[in-house]
Amino acid sequence: MLKPVDNAPGEIVGAPGEPTGSADEVRKDYFIQRDGYQFAGTHLIIDLFGASNLDDLESMERALREAVEASEATLLHIHLHHFTPNGGISGVAVLAESHISVHTWPERDFAAFDVFMCGVARPEQSIAVLETAFAPRELKVKELQRGRVDSDD
Repeated sequence: MLKPVDNAPGEIVGAPGEPTGSADEVRKDYFIQRDGYQFAGTHLIIDLFGASNLDDLESMERALREAVEASEATLLHIHLHHFTPNGGISGVAVLAESHISVHTWPERDFAAFDVFMCGVARPEQSIAVLETAFAPRELKVKELQRGRVDSDD
């Protein structure tokens, strides 16, 4: 489990998934502080075009587990749903640090992944895992900093 750290640049205080105490205790702040601003977490929007293995539940679960591990995140649960007759998978890996979600359209060789993580997790590390697992012809990534605000200092 992640350990609390001082509010140093690029660091967080506390960690997701830590036990909560009584209402009298001070709540921890999980926002990331970096370069004069704060944000809740990094959200990667990842589109895979010309991808393979998009209708294989075992491959999808393995890829999600590897992406979580590469991102140094904490897996809580994976739920995948397989659609018929066209195939396709929708699902989510629920993390202590947030989630990775996926929706696939194998008839179009397209997959849409959302990788949202807070704290000290490294969501960018998931990109290479997904690229290896699904071998897309083209990969597009957009990065958002969710809940971004200027720092008070």
